Amino acid sequence: MGITKKDALVRLSRLPVPRVFWRDLWNYFGPALIVSVAYMDPGNYGTDISGGASYGYSMLWIVWLAGIMAMLLQYLSGKLGIATGHSLPELMRTYLKKRTYIVLCWLAAEIAAVMTDLAEFLGTVIALNLLFGIPLLYGTFLSVFDVILIMGVTGGRVRRTEYIFMALVSTIGIGYVFEIFITGPSLAPLLLGSVIPNLASTDRVLIAVGVIGATVMPHAVFVHSALANDKITDPSIETKNRVMRLHKVESIIMFTFAGLVNAAIMVMAAAAFGSRGLAVATIQDAYLTLVPLFGPAAAVVFGITLLASGLSSSTTGTIAGQAMMEGMLGRKMNIWVRRIVTRLINTVPTTIAILLGIEPLLILVYSQVALSLLLPLPLLPLWKFTRDKNLMGPFVNKQITSILAAVFILIIIVFNALLLYLSFGGSI
Repeated sequence: MGITKKDALVRLSRLPVPRVFWRDLWNYFGPALIVSVAYMDPGNYGTDISGGASYGYSMLWIVWLAGIMAMLLQYLSGKLGIATGHSLPELMRTYLKKRTYIVLCWLAAEIAAVMTDLAEFLGTVIALNLLFGIPLLYGTFLSVFDVILIMGVTGGRVRRTEYIFMALVSTIGIGYVFEIFITGPSLAPLLLGSVIPNLASTDRVLIAVGVIGATVMPHAVFVHSALANDKITDPSIETKNRVMRLHKVESIIMFTFAGLVNAAIMVMAAAAFGSRGLAVATIQDAYLTLVPLFGPAAAVVFGITLLASGLSSSTTGTIAGQAMMEGMLGRKMNIWVRRIVTRLINTVPTTIAILLGIEPLLILVYSQVALSLLLPLPLLPLWKFTRDKNLMGPFVNKQITSILAAVFILIIIVFNALLLYLSFGGSI
């Protein structure tokens, strides 16, 4: 009988660091890769393009802030799974105990999953329309089968899925290197917009909250703990210590890369549209405006990256939904059935919106705002669990880590509260 990848990981984790660390990292690589798509999914396209086109580089600071917050919080999620041997949804079920509370939390998590998938669904639909001229209405039905296609290709094998993610994420990254090169952003306003906060209007607050919701995504926080836990087959402290180090390195690599891509989307919009005073009310406008400014290649690359974003993030959403349902309810659903049901649910509002002529870009932005409002659901339990020494053992948070995480969670809650205040007639 051959040695499995998991057996190899355990054996490698016990070898000297200098000789096998990078091979060890390659065997572990995957959880942060899959979760990093949260930084560059179609929801990010919606909020970043809106922010860059409307306000130039002046909203870049919130992209960097959201990326830094997400990096720490995602690291804590993966750390929780490695240290405890349980996912965040499983621990929430154990902690809540009462069936009523568990079901209510699960329903809220499912709402977040549906809102996430709605953005991913729209991204794929729009990309098909831009690249192949498929009408939006037809695209809503074709897009039901996107993740089913990926799952069919991978045959349900985790490593094959991770390879596909590597290809899709690389496509997005390479595409935006090209877009930044061809649009030629201005360095001075870019640097100023990166460090000087600006919330001078309700619309800016809306974009800021949307960027946070598009980056620190509820489903990503839930699923990272499950993905990291799946990498552990030997519960010894020695193995967990080694895997924890791998988790930290992978998180730094992938979330730094994803944060740069997230910023690049807004930089491209600021350089191409915002600096020229061009009104871009739709993603289609962005695509079409790129052609006369920078040539057909810029528009095609933009469309390809959007399609890669929709396909990869939809797959992450499916995996996350499965982890949330199994963890909170203790019930399994066939992953194919879940994919079809979730997509069919999103087909209804998307079809209605298209028939009513509602702009998909607005749906993308508002769906991400809804996600930000739901963020306390996974973040507060995550903070509580990772600072519990009885639960985490030697991997419990250092005091500075808990303080920093608390500050980040408070910032998110304050932004949400500010948006609600302004939405009900308040003023800045």
